[in-house]
Amino acid sequence: MEFFTSFFSTDSLLVGTIIPFLFVLTVVVFVHEMGHYLVGRWCGIGVKAFSIGFGPELFGFTDRRGTRWKLSAIPLGGYVKFTGDMSASSQPDPEATEHLTAEELKVAFHTQPVWKRAATVFAGPLFNFFLTIAVFAVMFGFYGRYVLEPSVADVQPDSPAAMAGFEPGDRFVSVDGTTVRTFGDVQRLVSGRAGDELTFVVRRGEQEVELVARPRVSEQKDALGNTVKLGVIGVVTDETVGQPRLIEYGPLESVGEAVRETGYAIYRTGQFLKRFVAGREDRCQLGGPVRIADMAGKAAQLGFEWLVQLVALLSVGIGILNLLPIPPLDGGHLVFYAIEAVMRRPVSERVMDAVYRVGLFAVLAFMGFVFWNDLFGC
Repeated sequence: MEFFTSFFSTDSLLVGTIIPFLFVLTVVVFVHEMGHYLVGRWCGIGVKAFSIGFGPELFGFTDRRGTRWKLSAIPLGGYVKFTGDMSASSQPDPEATEHLTAEELKVAFHTQPVWKRAATVFAGPLFNFFLTIAVFAVMFGFYGRYVLEPSVADVQPDSPAAMAGFEPGDRFVSVDGTTVRTFGDVQRLVSGRAGDELTFVVRRGEQEVELVARPRVSEQKDALGNTVKLGVIGVVTDETVGQPRLIEYGPLESVGEAVRETGYAIYRTGQFLKRFVAGREDRCQLGGPVRIADMAGKAAQLGFEWLVQLVALLSVGIGILNLLPIPPLDGGHLVFYAIEAVMRRPVSERVMDAVYRVGLFAVLAFMGFVFWNDLFGC
């Protein structure tokens, strides 16, 4: 009984980590693949299989259209296999195409106009962004948002802000040309720009003053207890100056705010990847399945709403990664379709196969890199 209780307690590996991890990953993968499926069906493309996970099938069923819906053994992704595909990466299968009936050829993926194929491929990442918008909209609608005025209560000694000439009482107007409404806006714009020279416009009394500061890296703990490295300039606010307040949103307002929040998440993720490639971000900030599982467990302990927020943020990341122009990711397919649209003919099978091999190696190398980070590197 003690073993049974400990095995199924919220602190156990199964309930405390594995189940939250599978929940987060399954929701994100299901929505991504459902985007491919729904738009593909709307375009009249036949679907052979819809799988959550890879590898051997654990269980499933076949619907009246002939699509096999299944749950597979390796829960680290999923795929939609369209008519005429030879693999989950939607590469054409010439041998299988020869054996397709006339009816099947009409609905085969690779016999469709290029715009239908592109729309079907792009729908996966797009649905990931829709998921994030939906989650944020519900959160803003139910809970609102606490904000602080973008005013400075104190300037830390020897900080970039002190050297730039910031003073207590300054109120931020813009950061590098972007207008700010709250202190959180300032933090967001600064946090991803460590080492960059930023121009700040602040209101000081009746005047607007332009100041230039270069954020420095600071190690901090996020809400889940993870160590993150952020750019800071060394200004703080408090309740007296910041005047914290709760903003409540109606249905349409919550959607609008959710779109803005999702846009920021996309921008911040893209900014991180760009800086990472340039060697300006710490490699330990990238994690794989082990890191995600750990974060899911911590989020579940804080409450279901934290777990749902993790779903939203992971969904943005999955959407952006899939749009990278690397086969066999969705972005790689879109590059081929763009070339086909311009040249008015498909890319040759020999070239496509060679690029797919290089792309697959790059994806596997990246997966190995994040696994190493998870287990040994950081």
